[in-house]
Amino acid sequence: MRHAAFTVAVSLLVSSVMFAQDWVEYKNIEDGFQIAFPSQPQALQTTFTSQYGYMLPEKTYFVVAGPQRFSVTVVDYRGIEQQAIARACPEGKKENCGTRAIFAVIGISEWRNDVRGAIAYSLNRFSSRNARIVSVTGDWQDLVEGMMLTLENADKSRTAVAISMHDNRLYIVEATAPIARFGPATAFPQNFGYLDKEGKSIRYQRMYSNNFHGLGDYPPPPRVGQPPDGR
Repeated sequence: MRHAAFTVAVSLLVSSVMFAQDWVEYKNIEDGFQIAFPSQPQALQTTFTSQYGYMLPEKTYFVVAGPQRFSVTVVDYRGIEQQAIARACPEGKKENCGTRAIFAVIGISEWRNDVRGAIAYSLNRFSSRNARIVSVTGDWQDLVEGMMLTLENADKSRTAVAISMHDNRLYIVEATAPIARFGPATAFPQNFGYLDKEGKSIRYQRMYSNNFHGLGDYPPPPRVGQPPDGR
């Protein structure tokens, strides 16, 4: 849980004996996140296949520092509704799909179930790795709902992972290190934070769940510094 301020977490990382580098406070407004990397990350753009078979943009920002690897993967679900319309509706037009109640859960609206299951689907993908899942816990970052897990890899290194979803974007934050250095590595996922379109840090007053707030069923909770009603 991200109990401390971003700068405090950075200080804890920098002071750790495991890091000889100067850490970089990395902000990515386009993908809506901030985190401290041991150096400027490289970026890799690929395609992610969702649970329901939709092809979504995926970007991974990563740094390899000796035997350690740090990464943030962002999967953008925001265009999935348009793909669902193209798949389910005649001629790819929403108005041709009808209004039957069944479309609220399958067909044109199956994308909503895909979004709702994105965190669980991501967790399940880790089970196919050549690694043993040591722990899985519910978690939050800046009151954004998510989960954390720990894996023991075949080479006896360990991986700490934070998975969350905000504004219909899935975030997978990983840090892998030898067991002797793993303790400080767990601070990397906990150092993750969210940014709005103006590059400002986001921290809510109440729990944000993408299943409700990201899908528009309820307005997002007020942020810290806003009145409780969000005005």
